[in-house]
Amino acid sequence: MRILVLLLLFLCETQSCATSRPNFVLLMADDLGIGDPGCYGNKTLRTPNIDRLAEGGVKLTQHLAASPLCTPSRAAFMTGRYPIRSGMASQSKVGVFLFSASSGGLPTSEITFAKLLKNQGYSTALIGKWHLGTNCHNKTDFCHHPLSHGFDYFHGLPVTNLRDCKPGEGTVFTTGIRVLVSVPLQLIAIALLTLAVLKCLGLLPTPGLVFFCLLFLAAVILGLVVCFLYYFRPLNCFLMRNHEITQQPLSYDHLTQRLTEDAAEFIRRSAETPFLLVLSYLHVHTALFSSKDFAGKSKHGAYGDTAEEMDWSVGQILNVLDELRLANNTLIYFSSDQGAHVEEVTTRGEVHGGSNGIYKGGKANNWEGGIRVPGILRWPGVIPAGLEIDEPTSNMDIFPTVAKLAGSPLPEDRIIDGRDLMPLLQGKSQRSDHEFLFHYCNFYLNAVRWHPRNSTSIWKAFFFTPKFTPEGANGCFSTHVCFCHGDYITHHHPPLLFDISKDPRERNPLTLTTEPRFQEILEAMQQAADRHTKTLQEVPNQLSLGNIVWKPWLQMCCSSSGLSCQCDQEKQDRTVSH
Repeated sequence: MRILVLLLLFLCETQSCATSRPNFVLLMADDLGIGDPGCYGNKTLRTPNIDRLAEGGVKLTQHLAASPLCTPSRAAFMTGRYPIRSGMASQSKVGVFLFSASSGGLPTSEITFAKLLKNQGYSTALIGKWHLGTNCHNKTDFCHHPLSHGFDYFHGLPVTNLRDCKPGEGTVFTTGIRVLVSVPLQLIAIALLTLAVLKCLGLLPTPGLVFFCLLFLAAVILGLVVCFLYYFRPLNCFLMRNHEITQQPLSYDHLTQRLTEDAAEFIRRSAETPFLLVLSYLHVHTALFSSKDFAGKSKHGAYGDTAEEMDWSVGQILNVLDELRLANNTLIYFSSDQGAHVEEVTTRGEVHGGSNGIYKGGKANNWEGGIRVPGILRWPGVIPAGLEIDEPTSNMDIFPTVAKLAGSPLPEDRIIDGRDLMPLLQGKSQRSDHEFLFHYCNFYLNAVRWHPRNSTSIWKAFFFTPKFTPEGANGCFSTHVCFCHGDYITHHHPPLLFDISKDPRERNPLTLTTEPRFQEILEAMQQAADRHTKTLQEVPNQLSLGNIVWKPWLQMCCSSSGLSCQCDQEKQDRTVSH
């Protein structure tokens, strides 16, 4: 009898331990709009697996990215902190890393949820896009690499997917080339023409050497542009497995299938121990790509094809969890790093950006369309199925939620801006723990969101807004993304105030006439902003010009033959496995 009682106690303890220490599968899309998944209202884009997640769990309808850009948003997601606290918020136009040989990145002093879980005995993996830096001082120090931030295994892109990575898809550097190349070439042409006319008129005898030097300078500028565009792909678009380059340049051939298969394999080999898998999709960021099984099959062109292929991948992960009977002990989270990129329209007029539903704006700005993203969490038996929550939540909340469930204490030497989601998800609390949320446009505090206690109102005050171009558009089409300072924005004195609970489309700013408490509300929000800014400490700017420029000594290459950098270990591995 005693043995039986002890055995029952042991089994109960084991069950309790399993419940308190779940596995974690965190699925992060890239540039997916809140209006894209079927469970958020899309009637024509097929996302049955994302919808299945929502049906079996909780759907957050006011889930917010901490930044409307990839790099800072992902830094906030990983650390539970506003990106300005880690120096991952740019003070210039360029708000993300573009080169693999940049020296900036997520500082080693930052603590990710992967570090916390690894210390708790979890197996940890990141598969897909990283975009938080690689090296600091030389090409083998890997100071910003996923393996230096708590992940046992990494397979994916150290930087990001760009149009320049796929031949024939154009370049993201069009504006830069126009400014840095077209203008100098035009000046040289004007100088040549002027000197030629003056020489013909006999007003200014000009030596032939001057003409030669100007033509040579033009040729050098053109040559540099051609070299940049030619070498950008192999030098920046490559796959790594841990610290080794496995495919340079990367091939899009069955890329989603390869990464999904690797994610499934990680789950299989980690099934006996608690694990953390971050599957960070390249979809649906441009360049768009999909395999032959999905190409041309959707009702939304190339964008729809990629979205539906990503949904297939989500389904594969769910199937593996079911197959291994891990679903009931696995917390799954699905989201996007920011809203859809509405300015992604090709020169042929094809829309390569997604839908932000009813919401204004998109990627790179803090209108709701740029920061309100899908947020789905499922944990059968622990989180109620089919629940919809309209309270303000943040992608920073995943950090404390995951840490607490894994049994890890939160770091006490720093401010954690995220809040544990479990009380809200389990119905123990009816309100978000965020009374205030702060929306940054890179380094600059752009807006404040206030959900007062004992009130249904959700106030949002903008200190400045981007100037959409052309006038009347829903984005900054002339610059491809919106910028955060200078002539690209309009300052508001007093701040532009909305009640998001009544005006989610942000169409009708409030005034003293329409809102009697107008001044009182703005004063409370300004005081909150002042209290928040006092908590910020000066840290090195990881996205400064010196940190984002290409540094030859940091350039990784899988071959020693100059800058050709050609290898395909992935293809060899596939050949061996088949």
